[in-house]
Formats: sequence, C-alpha cells, structure tokens
Amino acid sequence: MFQENVSLKKYSNYKIGGRARYFYAAKNADDVARAVAQAVGDKLPVFILGAGTNLLINDSGFDGLVLKPEINLLKLEGGAIRVGAGVLMEDLLNFAVSKGLSGFEWAGGLPGTVGGAIRGNAGAFGGETKDNLYEVTSMDISGNPPAGGPKILKRKNTQCKFGYRNSIFKINDGQEVIIEAVFKMKKGDKKAIRAAIEKKKEYRRTRQPLEYPNIGSIFKNVDLKRVPEKYKKAFASVVKKDPFPVMPVAHLIDQAGLKGVSCGGAMISPKHPNFIVNTLNASSSDVKQLIQLAKSTIKQRFDLELEEEVIYV
Repeated sequence: MFQENVSLKKYSNYKIGGRARYFYAAKNADDVARAVAQAVGDKLPVFILGAGTNLLINDSGFDGLVLKPEINLLKLEGGAIRVGAGVLMEDLLNFAVSKGLSGFEWAGGLPGTVGGAIRGNAGAFGGETKDNLYEVTSMDISGNPPAGGPKILKRKNTQCKFGYRNSIFKINDGQEVIIEAVFKMKKGDKKAIRAAIEKKKEYRRTRQPLEYPNIGSIFKNVDLKRVPEKYKKAFASVVKKDPFPVMPVAHLIDQAGLKGVSCGGAMISPKHPNFIVNTLNASSSDVKQLIQLAKSTIKQRFDLELEEEVIYV
C-alpha cells in the first residue's frame, strides 16, 4: 500500500529534505482512513503533507509515514464552494473566478493547498482564509481508530479557533487530517475579480524572490502591541495591517543588516528579507542556522522575539 524510501525533495517547495520511510498519496477520505489504520497498526508516526510551501524537511528525512491528502474535490453549491483539502489555492481561485464568485481576491499568488491554508489560517493583503470559511470536515487520527473507522468531525467557522496564522488544526498538531471545507462566497464581476487577483500576483512577482526555491515568509509579522515604543515611532511609516497593525519582520531584518547574508547554499533574500532562499543546493541545516541568526539578532537589536511560520519535519 505504501511507497518506501521516497525522496521528499520533490514534494518540498524548498527542494530540501531527506527520504520518507513510507509515503502514501490519499485520493479520498477512505484512503486516509486506511492509511492511518495501517500506520497505527505498524506503530508508525504520521506526518500530513500539503504542497510543501511552508515546510522545512530535515536532511535525515522522516522515519514514518508521510501522508499526502490529494483530495481534489471542487464543487459549486449555490453561493458556496465545497473544496477538497488537496486542492491548490491557485485552482480554487481560478474556479471562483470562473463562477463569478468574490472573496478570495486577497489570495492572488498564495501558494499551497486549501488544507494547509486552513490549518495556518493563511493570509495576505489584510485578508485571511477564515474570512469566507463556513465549515471544515476533518478526520480524527489520534490514537487507535474505533471499530467503525476514524471519527469524522465537522466544525463551523467559530469552532475552529482561528487566530493569527493559527487554528484548532494547528493547535491539535498531528491529531487531525483536514478532508474538505465549504467557503461561502459573494457574486461579483468576473473581470473585476480576475483583475484584483492578478494585481496581487504581480505584487508578489515584483517584491518576492520567486525565482529561487523558497517556502514563503519565514517569520510571522510582529503584533504592534509587542513593539517597544521607541521603535513604534521610528518605524511608524512601515506599519501595516495584516489584518491588525503589525511591524513587518522584513523591515526589522533589513534594519539589522542581514539582507543577503548566506550560510552554505541558503541566503536571506536581498529582495525580501523575510524569505530565506535556496540558492545553491542548501541543506536544512543551512536554513536553520540563518533562522537562528535572524532570531538572535532581532532579539538583541530590537528586544523582540520572532516566531516562525515554518513547519519543521
């Protein structure tokens, strides 16, 4: 049932990582249930893989089962879209445009899968995944599954404990697999929706180092409430709403003089310093060293603790 000794580099947006002892691509909820049951029976740890867009995989790989839900459902239900966890955000946006549905314009150019976006409540340009989300279906994979198979859970938006780049699925790390979700949308003009999405994509192309393998922003932007007063005043012009007032970490790293700093094959991007890019066959160790350098430097210079958005495997 499982593939063995699978290289995870090709499943990582970073093109970094060792091998998985076992790997399985699940096409539906039944596949997920069977894979989890076998993993539990074999006492294997399970890691749920999306599109690998905010993921740093260790060079030693993963000694267990890497389960990749490739549930690609896309279905219009009135003014809502039912979407599988494995659907790429880009495909969801294109589907919404084709149906003249508005609500995801902020996500233009957002990488990753719908499941990953829900788990981390992905956001940009003042919008967040939770904004249009109505319901999430997940599978409880903690412990031994009951006789009837793993328990299916349904949660409304308010039950998902969404926060800044956070959710109940992230809090319950490794205990649930997101299967599908329903997003409620609003009717709009197709051309206007497409134009708004393309504007966001162009912004990303011009300001982010998409020419190199990367996993997006390394650190969460800093809640302005946590920033010492003297820096609030000094950096007032760069404060942005995301979706509440934040100090961009890219600006802090820039001011700390870390743009362009390299370690092995990894580099803090001069184009966008909250990105660490793989310029020359970087190892996970190279990236981790730059992350720690940024954290210690920002702590020393600005008395601020940076928090990663990165998932470590």
